[in-house]
Amino acid sequence: MNPRRYGYAVAGLALLLLGGLGVYFSGKLQPYETTIEHGPAPKARQDPYLAAHLFLLDQDRRVTRSESFASMPATNEVLLLLGERSAMTPLQTQRVLEWVSEGGHLVFVAERLWDEHSARSGDLLLDALNLQQHLATDHLPADEAARAIGVKDQPQLTRLYLENEDAPVYLAFDTDYHLYDAGQRAHAWANSAGATHMLQLRHGEGLVTALTDSWIWQNDRIKEYDHAWLLWYLTQDRAVTLAYHGEHDGLFTQLLRHFPEALASLALMLLFATWHFAQRQGPLLPPPDHSRRQLEEHLRASASFLYRHAGPRQSLAMLQQDIQRRARQRHPGFEELAVAEQCRVLATLSRLPLPTIEQVLRPAPAKIGVSDFTRQVAHLQRIRNAL
Repeated sequence: MNPRRYGYAVAGLALLLLGGLGVYFSGKLQPYETTIEHGPAPKARQDPYLAAHLFLLDQDRRVTRSESFASMPATNEVLLLLGERSAMTPLQTQRVLEWVSEGGHLVFVAERLWDEHSARSGDLLLDALNLQQHLATDHLPADEAARAIGVKDQPQLTRLYLENEDAPVYLAFDTDYHLYDAGQRAHAWANSAGATHMLQLRHGEGLVTALTDSWIWQNDRIKEYDHAWLLWYLTQDRAVTLAYHGEHDGLFTQLLRHFPEALASLALMLLFATWHFAQRQGPLLPPPDHSRRQLEEHLRASASFLYRHAGPRQSLAMLQQDIQRRARQRHPGFEELAVAEQCRVLATLSRLPLPTIEQVLRPAPAKIGVSDFTRQVAHLQRIRNAL
């Protein structure tokens, strides 16, 4: 058979086989639909009250988000303080309450428990309005507190009764906390089985609503019970300002938020500058060979060290002192001789001219050349060896 025709035949059989397998498996396959949950969107993860924001927009409200108390909203609006207020200053507290007294509606969350010893809670808004927050079991009799603890795992809903309404509004507040109106000014409230979770009172021309928590309006809980309805009821017919943060962000936080690229560039510049100035100056010395341990190398290294740090005068002085010490040891009475007699004795022993002996034993000058230093060292070593 022609090889070309044989190849065509094999290719045709392979195509037929693949076609048959495709028809077989296509009959076995069945299409189906599935939903893959990716969780909340990044915007929802960053904003826990995004659903409440969108809900108010659907009610045709004008919603403004504020992150500080730099400017107060208009007096006919509702201010929702849902964020952390631990850094709220007395001046900011006074400004908010003045805004309420002029006709604003403030909705805020109690953040601190009442302290009986200091007679204050530390929450500036609560203390200014004469409101107190306690643990729910603290104000109950012992038997009722025990029963409340026993049914803690069971859902206990808060009920809000309205005029001209037969059925109450059901809310899932955290039943661990209780609001107490120490000034007896509240005209509306919402209670669970053993605690009060919402108080509403007049303040000047405005209205204040205090809550034990605002979790009922977060993204994952606003759809439950009557949570969305309560948000509509408290803000109806008014524009809304959502304040997520009651304190001013620090300089670094603002720079990080608005200029992250500039901060990253500055950090890289500081890193490279530190690396540059931390470099060694000059070439790196090769690592020493630890196998070289000869006495001559140690002597050379010691002499080089002394020459660099003490100078040539010190080296010559040390040689002269060594000669005097050896002469006293080898020739008793040498130190009692006059200087001229000592020079003659050394000249005789070393066979050097007397003027040379006298010259090398004198103190060295402040500045001495390399050749003179070498010559004097050679003469002194010859005298020392002769001893």
